[in-house]
Amino acid sequence: MLTVAEALDRAQMLCDAATKAGADAADALYYCNAATSVSMRLGALEDVERSEGQDISLRVFVGQRSASVSTADMDAGELAKLVERCVAMAREAPEDPYAGLAPQDLLFKGPVPDLDLDDGSEADPQALREAALAVEEAARAIAGVTNSEGGSASHSRTRFALATSHGFAGGYGSSGHSVSASVIAGEGASMQRDYGWHSAHHLADLESTAEIGARAGTRAVARLNPGKAPVGKLPVVIDPRVGGSIVGHLLGAIAGPSIARGTSFLLGKEEQALFDSSILIRDEPHRPRGLRSRAFDGEGLPTAARDIVTGGKITGWLLDTASAKQLGLSPTGHASRGGGASGVSASNLHLAAGSVSPVALMADIKEGIYVTELIGQGVNPVTGDYSRGASGFVIRDGAIAGPIAEFTIAGNLVDMFAALVPANDLEFRHATNVPTLRIDGMTVASA
Repeated sequence: MLTVAEALDRAQMLCDAATKAGADAADALYYCNAATSVSMRLGALEDVERSEGQDISLRVFVGQRSASVSTADMDAGELAKLVERCVAMAREAPEDPYAGLAPQDLLFKGPVPDLDLDDGSEADPQALREAALAVEEAARAIAGVTNSEGGSASHSRTRFALATSHGFAGGYGSSGHSVSASVIAGEGASMQRDYGWHSAHHLADLESTAEIGARAGTRAVARLNPGKAPVGKLPVVIDPRVGGSIVGHLLGAIAGPSIARGTSFLLGKEEQALFDSSILIRDEPHRPRGLRSRAFDGEGLPTAARDIVTGGKITGWLLDTASAKQLGLSPTGHASRGGGASGVSASNLHLAAGSVSPVALMADIKEGIYVTELIGQGVNPVTGDYSRGASGFVIRDGAIAGPIAEFTIAGNLVDMFAALVPANDLEFRHATNVPTLRIDGMTVASA
């Protein structure tokens, strides 16, 4: 694995070579990830995995034509061939009036701040084995757990570097730690499975194996002997571990490429109050140790904290350079790159906590649904129509009652946004964090 400085040198070399070969502009992105994971099942070692992959991607522009190539071969001779091939491809590509690097005057300037994403740790296979064993044992210790799909622990290191031909160079590294367990409760046809997991940049921030394992076992046992869901228009309460997907659908709808193509259900609703006026959804790319923290985006533009939704309204689109040009707007520092053309993504997102507890949030529900798992991808990004399989628990007389399975919840995202009410139990555990959410009036159907 290259150091950040070495990766930047390699990326800058590619950009310089591309301009010498006839490109008008270029950028190069280096990405490397090295990971070690250990899996235990029923107390025995099941798997030890070590992977390391690196990739460097070059994007060149010849007039309004562009091309991208990538390779895992860091040999100088192979990289020179890569440059020649990419420039030749660009000359034959169709013209794109929106192609180009980010505006030079908007580029990130100054040193990259330390967002504390790397704890300096190295993979310790023995420690990973002990953690994987401990998390599985904690899950299997829960009464009612009868089998295990295993416990696992992993360590990773990542390097990212981006250089452009018009003056940007920046990179950073990060470490990662993760622990998970998946277990089974019950016997025969009535078996139920569930899981627990946690990830963090710093080992010190990782939840204990006892907590993760106990949560996996408790969840699996709670799902035993599911009944049928009530049907009709009902209040739906969504557990925080799956509620982040609601925010994800919002992000897809305000992403610049979707707006530029005219394929978003929120097109034309920029000024509409989509949520209750108390709803706040915030993007915080500079949060120390945040799972998606970054000082600059995939095109070298600075990132900044931003309220995605405030006062019930969206504050604008999330734009990379191409979609900004197409819409006659300025890029917003939300470009993401994985090689080739850029996309759009947010960083550390959260939906702000409400004012009532989850218990109070559902206290007036005579009959409703508490969702702990969502299944399938039944969301239409053009119309906002929403229909997904789910499992969870029935709510009766304001309290969570028995488990239910094999039902669907359906509605339209515009209506769901308008009806959304958050509880006060927000925790910052993932890249996207939400409290318990209540949405009244969804259609529940049982399979």
